[in-house]
Amino acid sequence: MEKINLAEKFGRFSDFWSPKIAAELNDSYLKLAKFKGSFVWHRHEKEDELFLVVKGSLLIKLRDGEIALRPGEFTVIPRGIEHLPIADDEAHVVLIEPKSTLNTGDQKNDRTVEKLAWV
Repeated sequence: MEKINLAEKFGRFSDFWSPKIAAELNDSYLKLAKFKGSFVWHRHEKEDELFLVVKGSLLIKLRDGEIALRPGEFTVIPRGIEHLPIADDEAHVVLIEPKSTLNTGDQKNDRTVEKLAWV
């Protein structure tokens, strides 16, 4: 068991849209990611996904609306819901999701991270 300092962990990497594993919790990972710009429309057929904003702001577009998150706020995107994360400026985000979750969901492209690094 160890204490995890989010600011220190976020300070260890600078790449965007490339989640890092910070901890394991049962069958899930607690991931840290830096977002900037627009990601890709995608969905996760089998996994729910929690987005918790630590720094900056995050807009998650949905086909029928959008969710705006600021530091200290989070949302859960249920499995099967298509979404598009957007961060106009750099945002630090904690993700809690099953270990099987691929960052680009049903899309495979140059932003797909199949093997996650630990931070």
